[in-house]
Amino acid sequence: MKTIDPHELAQPDFYRLLTSSVGPRPIAFVSTVDREGRPNLSPFSFFNVFAANPPTLVFAPNRNRHGHKKDTLLNLEEIPEVVINVVNYALLEQMSMTSAEYERGVSEFTKAGLTPAPSERVRPPRVAEAPASYECHVRQMVETSDGPGGGTLVICEVVMAHFQEAIFDEKGAIDPHRIDLIARLGGDWYCRANGDSLFELPRPKPGIGFDQLPSFVRNSAILSGNDLGKLASWPALPTPQEVASYRQSGVLQNLLEEARYGCLYLPDLLHNRAKNLLAANEVKEAWLVLLQQAGQ
Repeated sequence: MKTIDPHELAQPDFYRLLTSSVGPRPIAFVSTVDREGRPNLSPFSFFNVFAANPPTLVFAPNRNRHGHKKDTLLNLEEIPEVVINVVNYALLEQMSMTSAEYERGVSEFTKAGLTPAPSERVRPPRVAEAPASYECHVRQMVETSDGPGGGTLVICEVVMAHFQEAIFDEKGAIDPHRIDLIARLGGDWYCRANGDSLFELPRPKPGIGFDQLPSFVRNSAILSGNDLGKLASWPALPTPQEVASYRQSGVLQNLLEEARYGCLYLPDLLHNRAKNLLAANEVKEAWLVLLQQAGQ
């Protein structure tokens, strides 16, 4: 284990550790205007949803390497209104262009070839190409530091939202494949929330817990932490009668013969079989297989 006191490391070095280990982070594509009505558009990955009542988003425009405030923050000090646009894969390159440090007053909408669409309840325009946009009033700004790398937490209340029709499925829910979101990692790395990287995990109900796992299961060299988590989330262990009935059904006959005549270690065979069952979310059968070890 590498242990580091952040006060004993240069700020840029610890920043790289933070941003490389805390992620992937969603990206707020933030539109603001100054008091003259000139728009600014910038991405920020220190961003997330904070509450649902009222709907609240937060993001933090950090000061640049010279300790200067970014145009987004300067604009918010003049006009405390913002549109937070969501970034998907189709916007990746144009979003990246807007992160360059243009002169104050230059429109990143123009530089990145994006369409400013009029908002309904705030002055900054939204990004017409974004899959979702949130018009917000700024409720509070909390400054953490005025030096290089210092941040200002901007707390925003959503007052109007816009969604492209194409991101919804037939049931009216936002489809993660259709919205095709991207997220920020460390350095120059990003990730895309689509394809094989998407998976579902149902909300758990109270299960038996790790403390009730038999020691030969909990200390398995074959089952992973995720495997044990599935087993520990199961509501109750199968009864001895269920375990015996499963063995008598003959479903394990080939495995038992493999152990007997192939001189293989039966617990390893049982744990490997259970691991495959867990991968298919056949949790109860995995338990029935594992508990054969207790009665061997």
